[in-house]
Amino acid sequence: MEQWLVQSLVLGLKMFLIVNGLLIAAAYLVYFERKISAWIQNRIGPNRVGPLGLFQSFADVFKLYLKEDIIPTLANKGFHAIAPVISIGIAIAVYAVIPFGEYFYLGGEKVYLSIAPHINVGLLFILGMSSVGVYGLTLAGWSSNNKYSLLGGLRSSAQMISYELSMGLSLIGVLMISGSLDLMQIVQSQTGGQWNIFFQPLGFIIFLVSAFAETNRTPFDLPEAEPELVGGYHTEYSGMKFGLFFLAEYVNMVTACAMMVLLFFGGWDVPFLYETLGLEQGSVLRALVQFGVVVGKMIPFLFLFIQTRWSLPRFRYDQLMSLGWKVMLPLALANIAVTGIIMMIFQ
Repeated sequence: MEQWLVQSLVLGLKMFLIVNGLLIAAAYLVYFERKISAWIQNRIGPNRVGPLGLFQSFADVFKLYLKEDIIPTLANKGFHAIAPVISIGIAIAVYAVIPFGEYFYLGGEKVYLSIAPHINVGLLFILGMSSVGVYGLTLAGWSSNNKYSLLGGLRSSAQMISYELSMGLSLIGVLMISGSLDLMQIVQSQTGGQWNIFFQPLGFIIFLVSAFAETNRTPFDLPEAEPELVGGYHTEYSGMKFGLFFLAEYVNMVTACAMMVLLFFGGWDVPFLYETLGLEQGSVLRALVQFGVVVGKMIPFLFLFIQTRWSLPRFRYDQLMSLGWKVMLPLALANIAVTGIIMMIFQ
């Protein structure tokens, strides 16, 4: 009974740290996006609230909490309320199987740096949950009883379904090489610098482009195109309901970067780092260093997501669909075929 209680407390602490860590990370990603956009456009950016404007994001959240929650008279109030909850809930739920390191020993107990370690269908769980995430945006557009919102929701569903196919197929090569759907084992198969980016460069590029589309980031932000749809699927949202959609976008961006690091860049693997530092397997310090390595590898991708938004124009809708079905999908299938042929030859 005592061991069960300890395990429950550890699990609850993990969930608390992940949820709050993601919310804080999303808040500061908004701050850094504004700073980086200001740097690109030769402006100053937020610098009033707190030192260097570091508390600006918290002021924005506080402002959203105080804003009036406006619901259109003819909207479907139930679905209108639940849509943003679906978006943020799905965005956070995928972190149940995302590892940020191996494990460490605490009081003789092995504590993993993930909520549910060694799930043998972890990758399928993430792809499946991200597929369900489209319901949040689609329901938001439909339930608002607004033609612009409806068009934004339809665009979102078409875009995410189209690029989910290419994203899933781009990972088949990684699965063929690692022989597992368990994210921990996929990372362990890349130990010693044998990162999948060297064996699956095309798969990585397809995954990267699909990640931009799945997170509705520029140049794939057609569901919320202001010149055409006012605000797209979230036109009729205000206050914290709008804030939840905003947070979900940034949490999904963090998820995409974490997946790229784990699947293609070795996760917490750095050749000879842990041996050089003399960090023993299972030590707390080694686990902290592994967490730092994963986060450090994610930072360049997060910067790329932000920098791309302020550098490239938005695609037209026909260009978006042509890229997804006529370019990405054939390339993903070709990547699977070439990977299989090479594996057969060398095995």
